[in-house]
Amino acid sequence: MFFCLIGIIVGGRIGFIILYDLGTYISDPVRIVKVWQGGMSFHGGFLGVVVATIYMARSRKIPLMRMADLAAISAPIGIGLVRLANFVNQELYGRVTDVPWAFIFKGNWEARHPSQLYEAFLEGVVIFCVLWLATRKFKILTKPGIATGLFLVMYGLFRFLVEYVREPDFGREQFGFLTRGQAYSLPMLIIGILVVVWAMKRPALAPEWPKEEEKKADADA
Repeated sequence: MFFCLIGIIVGGRIGFIILYDLGTYISDPVRIVKVWQGGMSFHGGFLGVVVATIYMARSRKIPLMRMADLAAISAPIGIGLVRLANFVNQELYGRVTDVPWAFIFKGNWEARHPSQLYEAFLEGVVIFCVLWLATRKFKILTKPGIATGLFLVMYGLFRFLVEYVREPDFGREQFGFLTRGQAYSLPMLIIGILVVVWAMKRPALAPEWPKEEEKKADADA
């Protein structure tokens, strides 16, 4: 958790600078350390967590996909809470709309989609429930990588869809016909599908401790 936290903070900041506002920070490098002015990227934070997970797996000699699955299962809780914080802080709101549940946020007197709540529900609640059900009922942890792949698929898909009603960050909208958020989410979706297919083809694994307990019981008998 400690190294993931470092990965989120450092990766999120570097990701925002590179992916969203590189020119501004090159012209004024001092702004890089002014984190209180905002400027964090989920995709950058995600890459930071990936680096932290790889480091921990190698340094502790734990299979990478088992470590990644644990991170994937817990991640939706943090993501959901962050999106709720975005809503409370009245930031990263949606596009102008006339739907009955629209909100008016400070500094902008137009009714907008509460896209933060959409993301809190989809990226937090839905992903957590799906992974919880999959691990409890379908035992996907016996095939390391499936939980990680499912997380990538669901987050990439949900973020891609919510971008249609989310106000583009700082007006930096398009990568061709896609928003930047959509362009950065597509690789997650594709990689997630490939990881799930790869993991499904591998033989199921099981913990070794039951066998050891059986051996001990036989020896005592």
